[in-house]
Amino acid sequence: DVQLQASGGGLVQAGGSLRLSCVVSGFTFDEHHIGWFRQAPGKERKGISCIDNSSGITYIGDSVAGRFTISRDNAKNTVYLQMNSLKPEDTAVYYCAASKAPWRYCRIASRYDYWGQGTQVTVSS
Repeated sequence: DVQLQASGGGLVQAGGSLRLSCVVSGFTFDEHHIGWFRQAPGKERKGISCIDNSSGITYIGDSVAGRFTISRDNAKNTVYLQMNSLKPEDTAVYYCAASKAPWRYCRIASRYDYWGQGTQVTVSS
């Protein structure tokens, strides 16, 4: 079975840091790229970062550039999202997802085939 297990969320004060992990199983890790999405209450799910597990190329959205970093450990089938300088507006449920679609679609949620269950990130002011 394909599984993506997201973890690492929690409650943190503004300016703090969290590291999210996405452990994947059930498919060939380096044949996919992994995206991190977030969804705040009443808002659409938005792609914020993605990484191609074969080449290592990454995308970071403008809203988190300079604060968030995506990385991978192919030996552990795990993708990380390091989140620094967190702001209250970063509060959301964060999801990881896997796709074999062309890289240019890495921010598009509808192009992802598999999703994790989400992890809540709450940033207090």
